[in-house]
Amino acid sequence: MAKESSFDIVSQVDKQEVSNALHQAQKEISQRYDFRGTGAGIDYSGEKILIRAEAEERAKAAKDVFDSKLIKRGISLKSFDAGEPYASGKEYRIEGAIKEGIDQPTAKKITKIIRDEGPKSVKATIQGDELRVTSKSRDDLQDVITLLKDFDDAALQFINMR
Repeated sequence: MAKESSFDIVSQVDKQEVSNALHQAQKEISQRYDFRGTGAGIDYSGEKILIRAEAEERAKAAKDVFDSKLIKRGISLKSFDAGEPYASGKEYRIEGAIKEGIDQPTAKKITKIIRDEGPKSVKATIQGDELRVTSKSRDDLQDVITLLKDFDDAALQFINMR
């Protein structure tokens, strides 16, 4: 009898790379001429990333700088969940957070895609904030990975192929 093969689908972010991207963005914002006198800055407090500036377009520009640093560090922008700019006193703020793990609705959406569009021999089970995909055929598992490569709701990684 053939042994079952499996792999895990996770959504992880390297915290050190996020920290490096944040520091690079802070440095660039403090040195760039177009940010002088706008009060622009980026702060990180545990879970939240706060981008602030005196004008809405400067806050969006600061977010773009941070986005570019994340991309250079190999972190998907799907992992950075940022809100819309809002006024707070004399400044505009954008609050964001780094998403890790696969939440329940997203996990259900992924299992539905695998069930509907994937090979019939593949089974997906939700285990906390990750998914385990099993099948007797490694080729079917490769097909599932190809199917989920362009999933839009979360940054997915495929690990522990056995």
